[in-house]
Amino acid sequence: MADEGMIENRTFDEIRVGDTASMTRTLREEDIKLFALVSGDVNPTHLDADFAATDIYRRVIAHGMWGGGLISAVLGTELPGPGAVYLSQSLRFIRPVGLGDTITASVTVAEKRPEHSVVVFDCRCVNQNGEEVISGRAEVKAPKDKVRRPRIALPDVHLAEHRGYRRLVEKTTGGEAVATAVAHPCSAAAITAAVEAAEAGLITPILVGPEARIRKAAEEAGKDIAALRVVPAAHSHDAAEKAVALVRAGEARLLMKGSLHTDELMGAVVVSTTGLRTERRISHAYVMDVPDHPVPLIITDAAINIAPTLEEKADIIRNAIDLAHVLGVEEPKVAILSAVETINPAIGSTLDAAALCKMADRGQITGGILDGPLALDNAISAAAAKEKGIVSPVAGQADILVVPNLEAGNMLAKQLTFLGDASAAGIVLGARVPIILTSRADSLRTRLASCAVAVLMARTATKAAPGLPASA
Repeated sequence: MADEGMIENRTFDEIRVGDTASMTRTLREEDIKLFALVSGDVNPTHLDADFAATDIYRRVIAHGMWGGGLISAVLGTELPGPGAVYLSQSLRFIRPVGLGDTITASVTVAEKRPEHSVVVFDCRCVNQNGEEVISGRAEVKAPKDKVRRPRIALPDVHLAEHRGYRRLVEKTTGGEAVATAVAHPCSAAAITAAVEAAEAGLITPILVGPEARIRKAAEEAGKDIAALRVVPAAHSHDAAEKAVALVRAGEARLLMKGSLHTDELMGAVVVSTTGLRTERRISHAYVMDVPDHPVPLIITDAAINIAPTLEEKADIIRNAIDLAHVLGVEEPKVAILSAVETINPAIGSTLDAAALCKMADRGQITGGILDGPLALDNAISAAAAKEKGIVSPVAGQADILVVPNLEAGNMLAKQLTFLGDASAAGIVLGARVPIILTSRADSLRTRLASCAVAVLMARTATKAAPGLPASA
């Protein structure tokens, strides 16, 4: 009986004409994506279901060489096995292989050439219906020495799927680009963020800052800004004030952070006479695209309100609920986080959570379903909530995570980003227009998602971004 934990070859002298070996695999979506990742072959026939539906086979199919790879695996691990040297391979692709097809790859010894220990194999792949999908012939130099080694365990490869952001950007398709005042875009990263969002049809940037520095940054980034409006400003503080003024004048419907510090930009926003404040508390939200999580996850507040009061938390929640509505969540489930899921007078965040839930019961916070206090595990894991006996319409399925303070939110968002391969699109809510916050470290996907969220907010007037009155 073969030892499944070992891999053993068959030497040239042991091999006989007519000997055969095979292996069977079922094609999964992950197989296609991994093959595309390794090979670089991103032909939409294999990866884009909408395109494939219009193509000759009317469905997504595997790369032809995926089946060829199965033949290689048989030759390398079964017959002849370790020590074999591939010399040549011919393949004829007869039928397509689609998702869910079960393919058996087999090799049969057709000829032996003693002079150089060459073995010629007839190769074929058949599907679950017995139909031949690939045929061919291989020449292999067979090993002369016996080899028996432990079978190498393959790593557990996980594909990080960022589908949530793709859907966000798709929601903006077809609408007009939104005029956006970009404050102090004086670095290559800031210019790149603005231009890429413009190229994606999301925004029409108005670049506000020292003109010479803006043009130098564009040159460093390799971006053409000849068609973009530039509003001169003396320095970063001046750029922030002038960008806010453009919004107040109705010339821009969005505000975007460039290469200045967030505090500088927000300082201009919160000025009572010339800023963009509303009756709402201004707050920040991360729209997190977490791999394998079905929808974007909103975390608030992780960037503006350091230690919010109960009243401020109520506005933070209202802003987040408005954002969730714009993202298509009709009745978002709001988890108010703490370290525990029971009320403890020694932990202030549990008391705030209880009060906020009662405020929702009394109609002071509307549009979502609130529950708390909830620990992070039972807010996002139904299994954890069940284990602790928590019966709640929010536990295990939260759309919004309301953190106790900025430190907790910042750490949670960065843990998801750097340990969980999540992406974090940032937006400021509660001002007269949405404010786009991007980071130099953000990927193109994240920068576009931040802009897409803001564009959706701008197109849908809410209390979190009500737009400017005509008299402003």
